Amino acid sequence: MDPALLREREAFKRRAMATPTVEKKAKTESTFAAPKDLKKTGRSACAPPKIDASNYKTMSGSSQYRFGVLAKIVKHMRTRHQEGDDHPLTLDEILDETNQLDIGSSVKTWLQGEALRNNPKIELTPDGRYLFKAVFKLKDGKSLMRLLKQHDLKGLGGVLLDDVQESLPHCEKVLKNRASEIVFITRPNDKKKILYYNDRTANFQVDEDFQKLWRSVTVDAMDDAKIDEYLEKQGIRSMQDHGPKKPLLPKRKKIQNKKRQFKKPRDNEHLADVLETYEDNTLTQSNAVQEIKQNN
Repeated sequence: MDPALLREREAFKRRAMATPTVEKKAKTESTFAAPKDLKKTGRSACAPPKIDASNYKTMSGSSQYRFGVLAKIVKHMRTRHQEGDDHPLTLDEILDETNQLDIGSSVKTWLQGEALRNNPKIELTPDGRYLFKAVFKLKDGKSLMRLLKQHDLKGLGGVLLDDVQESLPHCEKVLKNRASEIVFITRPNDKKKILYYNDRTANFQVDEDFQKLWRSVTVDAMDDAKIDEYLEKQGIRSMQDHGPKKPLLPKRKKIQNKKRQFKKPRDNEHLADVLETYEDNTLTQSNAVQEIKQNN
């Protein structure tokens, strides 16, 4: 053979040995699996599916997800009412506006059959639609003033600002326009604001001397009992019918200690005459026996 060809052949072998190659072995299907493989496949097949923590809150069966959907609906209906949208909506329209159309059928049935019907903030119309149920039915400033006047005339007191803000659309604008007709008072125990009707007919001028006397009297450290005692000493009795009345306790009746009379037994009263004749006979017989003994 030509020596040049032999040299080229040896050079080709050296290059082939230096180049790394990966062989692909043919897969042989095994009909028998090892015991370890069987255990692994059995465990993986019987294991329950893993629950994703991020997907847990959106599961249709969890109560937390259900009440989250309900809270979002109530909040949206309140916002609609405060913005002046008072027309009723169907459940599908509410879910569309709150971007909750992807809820499950079980949650939708729960909302339609139980949750929205029994919610105190949702009102169901006769045609099956839903409205926000506010504390007061107010539409504008006139209806608010009518409410405050009725409370003033009937002696019902004031109205909470929170209830008015929830019930009256565009509440801040209305209160700003009606500020001169309303009196705002902050309740000291919980710092909540109360609205009262400003009755201008009750305004009157008070003498400055009387104001000074009124402000000079301090009753902060006196309770009702001490104030009543002071008024009685001054001969003032007109305040007795005012203020909270103390409940009168019922007087206890005194128990009279009566001597107990032991009654005679009433048995055999119908045989009283018979017993008397029997006693008389026994006495006469005993006397006769004694006389006979004495004579003998």
